[in-house]
Amino acid sequence: MLNRIGQRVDRSRRKASLPQHGMSRLGLAAVLAAGVLAAAFPVGLAAQEGPQRESGDTVARPKKKKEAATPAEDQNQPKIPSKLGKKADKQEPGPGSPTFRSDALTVNVDVAVLDNRGRFIPGIPAGNFRILEDNVPQKLTGAATGDTPITLAMVIEFSGRFQAYWSSGWIETLNATYGFLETLKPEDQVAVVAFDMRTTILSDFSTNRMDTREALARLRIPGFSESNVFDALTEIADRMSEIEGRKAIFYIGSGMDTFSRITLDEARRKLQTAGVPVYVLGTLQSLREYYDAQGMLGPIAQLDFLQADNQMRAFARETGGQAWFPRFLGEYPNIFRSLNEALRNTYMLTYSPTNTARDGKFRKIKVELVSPSGDPLKITDEKGKPMKYAVIAKTGYTAPREVE
Repeated sequence: MLNRIGQRVDRSRRKASLPQHGMSRLGLAAVLAAGVLAAAFPVGLAAQEGPQRESGDTVARPKKKKEAATPAEDQNQPKIPSKLGKKADKQEPGPGSPTFRSDALTVNVDVAVLDNRGRFIPGIPAGNFRILEDNVPQKLTGAATGDTPITLAMVIEFSGRFQAYWSSGWIETLNATYGFLETLKPEDQVAVVAFDMRTTILSDFSTNRMDTREALARLRIPGFSESNVFDALTEIADRMSEIEGRKAIFYIGSGMDTFSRITLDEARRKLQTAGVPVYVLGTLQSLREYYDAQGMLGPIAQLDFLQADNQMRAFARETGGQAWFPRFLGEYPNIFRSLNEALRNTYMLTYSPTNTARDGKFRKIKVELVSPSGDPLKITDEKGKPMKYAVIAKTGYTAPREVE
């Protein structure tokens, strides 16, 4: 009897242990399969990732690299004496010793003279230009003009607020960007910058139009619904401030700012200090009129759009650029022609200010056209009739500080 009970217990133990052996085999197979998938998974993940944001050097001003750490000096070895020590730096030159200053201030002013139709007026001699800085006449040290290549950054508003996929704002923005690209010359340097909540440089300055088209091809589905136009314009203008030659920013967007870190006054001051002309193409004009006619645009929204237009006009006027707010796509060709003329046929004037104080204050600039007698210059058209004209130039600049 006891033997039968023992046999039954042994059989029950064997039956209970069978699933454990099966689970151990399944667990071993699962571990092996997980190892194979882990080896192959990074490849699949990398293939499915979208375009990455550029993390290297951007548009014009490369990021400063951290200096490599130098090994600590050996305390046992004596230091090598040098004449460039701190004591030598504090020594003042003796009497009669010449002193030199290599940071003489030079101000560059791009001036455009347009007739009553917005066309550029060429052939004005340098002697007919007069520059006033804080109402004090300045002496020109250089004047040049001509059809030269340009360095231009296209700053494009591309947010989910007004550029949703296949919306009218989305179509209008792409028509403006691709249309303007076709008017550029092969030797022009172009960069593409898009922004919503953050500023993203899609392509650096290049004469290769394939790079520019590849950058524009990424403007399909916006990310955020914010539009930080103040941050974007000031960041790109600051990066372009050290570029030599003819340079400009071409902004395409509604002008609405929703979440910038800086205020309007700070943005105006930074743009004036950078010295980069800002040209504006305001979008959504026809859409605004349509919604207003349908009674779907309230008074607060109307004021917001009007304020945005005035802000863009102020940016363009104070930096020496121009602003356009077309209602129809048929106006784009004339706008692009005017923009090309303004960029390529600008008079480049240079002077050294009489006020050499490095106080960091804002100094107003006024450019006038005068005759040899000092009276306002009179310009006539092809028929000899007096013609009205406008002088477009930046309104001033911020003097550097002594520490700079």
